[in-house]
Amino acid sequence: MTQSTGYAITALGHVAAMGDQPLLIKDIAEATGLPHPYLAKIIHTLARRGLVVTRRGVGGGVTLAKPAALITLFDIAEALDDPLLDERCMLGAAECSDERACPAHEFWTEHRRAQIDFLRDRSLADVAAFERRQLERSAA
Repeated sequence: MTQSTGYAITALGHVAAMGDQPLLIKDIAEATGLPHPYLAKIIHTLARRGLVVTRRGVGGGVTLAKPAALITLFDIAEALDDPLLDERCMLGAAECSDERACPAHEFWTEHRRAQIDFLRDRSLADVAAFERRQLERSAA
């Protein structure tokens, strides 16, 4: 996954952990340790792709567009055009397929499939549960 996808998952996991209240991007960045300007660009992309809703003004901020359990990590990677989702050769061979496999083809096909399956099987609710446990530990 790209850094952008990782940041998005972390940020949206925090948003999900905080419930339905809108959160300012600067507050999400501060709570997660992510760089504010970069996170702002990611959030705006996710808003254009329909995963979050952003509102300006008093009481505004970022909220999830649908329940956290219905947003998979795959959805986030897809919204950010993560290269992991592209079928491409790990070694950069122009022609790499089951019929004309490069030396890494079998390895990469298996590992890429496992990563994609993981992203499809995990939701923001899973990340939010992790975030809540972290918050409880730091409060104790």
